[in-house]
Amino acid sequence: MKKKLLYLTDLNYQAKGRVYCEEDIFLTGKLREHFDLVLCHPVNSHRFENDVDTIVFRNTGSTCGFQETYDAFVQRVHAQKLKTFNEFCGKADMCGKQYLLELTEKGYPVIPTVDRIDLFDRLPKAERYVIKPKNGADSIGLCFLSAEKLQQNLPEDGQFVIQPAIDFVYEVSFYFINDTLEYAMYAPDKNVRWKLVPYAYTAEDRAFAERFIGWNSIRNGIQRVDACRTKDGRLLLMELEDLNPYLSILEVDADMRARFVSDLIAALQAY
Repeated sequence: MKKKLLYLTDLNYQAKGRVYCEEDIFLTGKLREHFDLVLCHPVNSHRFENDVDTIVFRNTGSTCGFQETYDAFVQRVHAQKLKTFNEFCGKADMCGKQYLLELTEKGYPVIPTVDRIDLFDRLPKAERYVIKPKNGADSIGLCFLSAEKLQQNLPEDGQFVIQPAIDFVYEVSFYFINDTLEYAMYAPDKNVRWKLVPYAYTAEDRAFAERFIGWNSIRNGIQRVDACRTKDGRLLLMELEDLNPYLSILEVDADMRARFVSDLIAALQAY
């Protein structure tokens, strides 16, 4: 008997440079060959949650667009011990941007991050600084400010993170199913962030990404490690997306895409 999956997504979500629904249409088309599958938006999921084996949380877009519904969903997951993929035990973007401060304090290779203006002197000097809301996603609420304007404009309630604007060479993302690195993609032109092509990672690159997967608590799910390559050759973490990472799966080659789908099916069946 096939396992039952509830696949949560928002097929109407608009994202700059990406078409989320195409990715989900492709993936659900493959998954339905192996599972009995129901697809819906998270606002409707409560009607189906107790009738399936696993809930797959995918391209819903930023949860701040349905925050109360999302919070109620997470409460049900924990209270009713619902099986979700990803598991709702992550320590990274799943919980907001607070983890960037923790990783900074622990000396991980991450863009230096603080959340209060009185800690500003801990950051390296830069021409501009990046301000992000801790509960933001998809660049919602992100802005760039000079040091002077930052002092004048930043609220002092700790709801934002502050980082130096790194003059990097390119951005690169590493895509994992559970703890296995499936592929990596990068943007050769840093001015076109979502025009991605496959990236041939080194053993050192792989170890960098795996370090953050090992730090996080998720053992069943899909995660994306986003980093930038600095001009001195280092990789620095930008984000660890452990809730609903966009996969750019339609931009990889056919063999890599088939392997990812096969590994995803195996992970869901084993889970």
